[in-house]
Amino acid sequence: MDSPHLLVRGVHADLITRYMHSRERRLATRDTNRVVRPFEWGVEFVSDHANGDDPRRVVSEYARRAVERSREFYAPPEIEDFRLEGDELTWTSAVHTPTHENNTARARFFPELTLGGKPNDTRRAVVVLPEWNAKPPSHVALCHVLNRFGIAALRLTLPYHTGRRPPEMERAEHLVSTNVGRTLQSMRQAVLDTRAAVLWLTRQGYERVGVLGTSIGSCVAFLAFAHEPLIKTGVFNHVSGYVADVTWRGISTAHVRAGVGDALTLEELREAWLPVSPQAYAPRLSDLPPRPIRFISARYDLTFPPDLSRDFAESVRESGHPLDVVWIPSGHYTLGETPWKHLDGWKIVTFLRRHL
Repeated sequence: MDSPHLLVRGVHADLITRYMHSRERRLATRDTNRVVRPFEWGVEFVSDHANGDDPRRVVSEYARRAVERSREFYAPPEIEDFRLEGDELTWTSAVHTPTHENNTARARFFPELTLGGKPNDTRRAVVVLPEWNAKPPSHVALCHVLNRFGIAALRLTLPYHTGRRPPEMERAEHLVSTNVGRTLQSMRQAVLDTRAAVLWLTRQGYERVGVLGTSIGSCVAFLAFAHEPLIKTGVFNHVSGYVADVTWRGISTAHVRAGVGDALTLEELREAWLPVSPQAYAPRLSDLPPRPIRFISARYDLTFPPDLSRDFAESVRESGHPLDVVWIPSGHYTLGETPWKHLDGWKIVTFLRRHL
């Protein structure tokens, strides 16, 4: 029989879980502009020569080839039109989309603070990728904190966000949507934009470049980390191995799940989105030089369920890469609130200071 102490502790833990989950659901429903859109294969976003072929087969073959040839899939072209005006960096995105605004990649540059007007002996910088539907102020305070520790930050605007969003849309729904092909294109674009951002930083003389991603930004950051040798370390804030599983089970993507309906099973969607899922490339880390990695996950996360985070962490550990995992007693949304956001920021900054 369990002791009274264990029973009390169990009841206490259950109450905390119920409270945190309730709060997460309330915060997730603050946005009332989520739209359930119809399911589409979107073969026009992955093939120029479908010619009426079975869309399921076209997408399946595209996904298979993309994973097998991921170095080509995520290989950025030469970029020569970087332009920095004030603190805004722009360039032509490697992926051309039907949305004109989205074809210009954008980032905000936060140079490191220097002592006596001289740069640090080892110049360090981080590419910062915010969460899905992030507003312009998101992660800016964190960039300033990094600057104070001698680390520059380049905050990337993800595809279809803010200035890259078409005027008729209120949210950046095209990044992950019920359109299977467009999601593949958008996520690939985000990774290529990230690699371009890393390249720009190295051209500015930064010798050690890291990557930091939150939520969907964490997924993009890991895909870049797995393919870009110039990235020396990474912090991934909320993690999961499969985009499909997060979409299927997460409360933030319930409207996407509703739009998919019965058109696909979870297994079929997982296969279709495998090229943009970190799990596809975790085993390949064993072929790369070890680089420090930190995963930060939330114990009460209903958007990136904890079991998905644990499974992915185990896959990365099996690759032999040095992985540090931090669990914060918050949820996905509450991680952005006091006191959890301060704990999160401390875990991010201290790791990057140590490993960059």
